Order: sequence, then structure tokens, then C-alpha cells
Amino acid sequence: MTRPDLPGPMRRRGPRPLMLHLMPPAPNLPPNLPPHLLPPPGTPPGWADPALVAGIAAYRRHPWQRTQPDPPAISAHGDARLLDYGDPAAPGALPVLFVPSLINRAYVLDLLPDRSMLRWLAAHGIRPLLLDWGWPGPIERAMTLDQVIAGPLERALASAVDRVGAPVVLAGYCMGGLLTLAAALRRPAQVRALALLATPWDFHAADADLARRLAATLHLLEPVMAATGTLPVDALQVLFALPSPGALAAKYRAFGRMDQDGPIARDFVALEDWLNDGVPLGAHLARETLGGWYGANTPGRGAWRVGGQAMDPAALSVPAFVAVPHADRIVPPASALPLARLIPGAVLHQPAAGHVGMVAGPRATDMLWLPLLDWLRRL
Repeated sequence: MTRPDLPGPMRRRGPRPLMLHLMPPAPNLPPNLPPHLLPPPGTPPGWADPALVAGIAAYRRHPWQRTQPDPPAISAHGDARLLDYGDPAAPGALPVLFVPSLINRAYVLDLLPDRSMLRWLAAHGIRPLLLDWGWPGPIERAMTLDQVIAGPLERALASAVDRVGAPVVLAGYCMGGLLTLAAALRRPAQVRALALLATPWDFHAADADLARRLAATLHLLEPVMAATGTLPVDALQVLFALPSPGALAAKYRAFGRMDQDGPIARDFVALEDWLNDGVPLGAHLARETLGGWYGANTPGRGAWRVGGQAMDPAALSVPAFVAVPHADRIVPPASALPLARLIPGAVLHQPAAGHVGMVAGPRATDMLWLPLLDWLRRL
């Protein structure tokens, strides 16, 4: 639908959920929130904030659309696919299997032609493989964490090893790091090395009260999980917003002031489209991650088990690279650093970046891609 007072059609329904962005500012904001994330004094509800409404409208009508094609899939199980970003002309390239989070689309690692970590690594002698989890169907919605690891993840690992004829490097991003750690401990013969990128471990180290509050939302979410078999995308977006509630409005106000034809606006839209293109989390997985990881802190307490096996990072026997970005608000450094300390001989890399900026931001080449490539070449 085109409105006469706007210069173009509305192309997006996001940001999701829209009402979250238009609500009044939260009365009890977290302490020590950075000033740029705080709403200006006297800020009205979003629906009455002209700068915020203009920024959201500008995002919804921006003409940019993702057209980047996926590379070929070398295997598929259900909706999950193993994508091969490798260069066919470089048969000796080191294979690295990247595993993203279950609740965000895998293409954050291939966001734009000039912001694609996977294509950049492929151009520098690495054979990146990407596990794209896809959309959870009825079977995936009923899975537990153990079944996700023993099923789609370890099948993808076996397919990668079979295709290249040798153990591969596993690289997990965010929640995917915990899953790859489990796979490396359970299938050591198939894993040459392990890279963990912004991976949480001690969920209570940064703010135990906040972690427990997130876990406590489970009882409120049970009716919708019972009805759908999942924790829906919009509910996940609300949970992500809780630690920094002022950030949502601040970024859209700033976007409304940008040159809408410039590369910075394009990058903003590409990233926001990815953030709004989330994936629901199966109900069993939601209970295990929110209740077990956030509520009970099972990894940090050494109590997390997969298939009865303790997930003990100290038992890893392969080289490891652990990237802990300084400005990460999704996985605070205090949560990720204990994992680096537990893994014998792990290489710790601490870039001055955020959770997503480290892998897909304007300085990602220096922040992560080059340091990761240097470590891979030394294996």
C-alpha cells in the first residue's frame, strides 16, 4: 500500500514486533545503560514520537532487497541444508563447518556481497561449509537439545567429513558455539579444531538476576508454546530486547536521519531484515535453553549433559579459537570468557566489536575475519 505522504510503498511489515517499538519507554530501565540507548527526557510513547515513527516508516519503505543466491547444498535433512561456499578450483582448501544459532537465519555470515565472512574466507583459501537450520517442521519442533545435536548437527558433520575425506574444523556462532562444543566432545575423530565465536557459557556471570528473570518468563509463554509447539519469533524478539529496551527506538530514530540512498542506510536495512527474519524455537528447546541455560546455568555450573555425557570444555583435545567481543550485549564478555579459560590451550581473541558487528560489521575484516584466517592457516 502506498501512502500519499510518503515517497514510496511500504515493503516490510517489520520491525517485529511492531508494538514493542511503539510502546512507552520502560519505567524501570536497567542500571548503567549507555546514554545513547536512553530515550530523551520527556520522550512520548513511540506512536507519538515523530522521529521514531519516521525512522520506522523509512525502514519499511526502503527499496533494498536481498538478492544474494545461496551456494549449492551438498546434503539436506528435513529443512536443514549443508551449504558449500568453497571454490571448486581450490580442492586442497581447509574445510570449516560453520554452525549458527537456531533462532536466527544462517545468512548473517553471508549478509551482503561486501559483508560476507564466508565468501571472504573462500577467496582466501578456506572451504567454508554452512549449516542452514531452515524452518522447523513438525519433527524439528518436537526435538530436544540432545536430539538436535545428535540429529541435524552430527549428520551435517558426518556429511562434511564424508565429502572432504578428513576431519573438519567446527566453527560455532552464539548458541551454535554451544552446539559445536557438544559435537566436538562427542565426535572428536571428526573434528580437527574448534572455533567458538561469541559463545555463552556462564549465564549468570554478567547478571544472574536478569538471566533468572528471562527464565521466569517461561510460565507466561507456556500457553503459546502449547498451542504452536514453538516459542514464536515475536516472543523471542521481546526477550532479546529486555536487556537494552532503549536501543530499539534509538536505532530507528538514528536511521530516519540517515541519507537513505547511502551505503550506511543499506547496511542498516540488510541487518534489520536479518534480525526480523527470525526462526521460532521448538518448545522443548525453549524450556531447555531458557530454563536450563539461563535459569539453572547448567553450562556454567558444569551440569550440562548431552546424551548422558558431561559437556566439559577441559576435556577438549583439539586446537581452539575463542572470540569474545568487548561490546557484546547479547553474550556479555563475562559469560563467554570462562569458556576460553576452561579449554586447554585456547587462543583468546577479544575484538573491540559487538555481537553482530564482529561477524558482519564494517570493520569485521579486521575485527574477526583476518584473526580467524591467521589461526586457521596455523593449524
